[in-house]
Amino acid sequence: MIYTLHELQHAANAPLRFWAETSQQLFTNPFSPLSYLPHSSRVAAGSELLARIVKRYEKPSFGLDPVVIDGRSVPVREEVVASKPFCNLLRFRREAPLDQPKVLLVAPLSGHYATLLRDTVRALLPDHDVYITDWIDARQVPLAEGYFHFADYVAYVQDFLRLLAPGAHVISVCQPTVPVLAAVSLMAAADDPAQPRSMTLMGGPIDTRRSPTEVNQYAKTRSLRWFDTHVITRVPLKYPGYMRRVYPGFLQHSGFVAMNPDRHLNAHIDFYNHLVIGDGESAEAHRKFYDEYNAVMDLPAEYYLETLDMVFMKHQLPQGEMTLFGQRVRPWAIRDTALFTVEGELDDISGPGQTEAAHDLCRNIPAGKKDHYLVPGVGHYGIFSGKRWRETVYPRVRDFIRGNS
Repeated sequence: MIYTLHELQHAANAPLRFWAETSQQLFTNPFSPLSYLPHSSRVAAGSELLARIVKRYEKPSFGLDPVVIDGRSVPVREEVVASKPFCNLLRFRREAPLDQPKVLLVAPLSGHYATLLRDTVRALLPDHDVYITDWIDARQVPLAEGYFHFADYVAYVQDFLRLLAPGAHVISVCQPTVPVLAAVSLMAAADDPAQPRSMTLMGGPIDTRRSPTEVNQYAKTRSLRWFDTHVITRVPLKYPGYMRRVYPGFLQHSGFVAMNPDRHLNAHIDFYNHLVIGDGESAEAHRKFYDEYNAVMDLPAEYYLETLDMVFMKHQLPQGEMTLFGQRVRPWAIRDTALFTVEGELDDISGPGQTEAAHDLCRNIPAGKKDHYLVPGVGHYGIFSGKRWRETVYPRVRDFIRGNS
């Protein structure tokens, strides 16, 4: 019912959105007399802000510019190299030296699209052959394709690593650090030749008992049954995934905003003021950020609930109790894959220490093949996007991959 009400609200807002967009054009177009009225810039700014608040944001494109390799500009082309019901494996193909290491970048399946890692990909491209998991919005997956469990996520990671073997490296950001560590652990226990040469875990909930954040506490204050009955709903008729049980993206987005409401309110006020004074550069930066931030996807209900239960409520991985495919997940079985963990000092989603916990679990990896970096003065997004990522974090990731290639 909640999904249907959300769709009705969106439909009801359509005339308001159309009116706001028309008003913006009338008060900004140089051929319109209204654009020369007093305070026209304020009317136009308010109209654009209103239109952006009520609109629906579709999946953004990666839109990567040509990268510079060996001093020359090289175009980048996206290519689907493997397709599964809930995920496509994308490769960013470009002309480059053949000996560059292959990197599987595992994007979060937690509400945002893989394009959230655009800046991560852009930094990696000049030095690596980059592949990324491009997760598909669950409302677009027909129910006939079956379900998607936590174990399926692990199996997808293993399949992609085998496709890129031998000698691939894997980087996971945020939520997928747990399934990636589980996937590599099972491959190590089976002596799978496709084990990655290195594994970089960034800002993820390996052990949420360490430095618990508001997100971690929220997951523990309610039962799994509560989440099932209050936030899980079925996809409406208009989508290919009709009747599939999902955790809707719009609920996840509401949770994101509720974590820092003042920050988002001030950002929109600043956007309005930038439009009024004609600061186009700042206004465009706001548009780019929120075009990405507001674009959300639905998650399969079974995957969402299992992740809550196994990772945030029962802490199965750090307690050695996680079992997948009838096998116990044993991170201490990993010996040949190097481990690098990265955390943000100010991370309010995965607190400092949660990702570093992987080192205690992977106790049989030689000390010379393990490293940890706590990025000072950086929050969650800063460890994989922005200036600090490009100038401080990425060089360490690049050198770690090179040192273990």
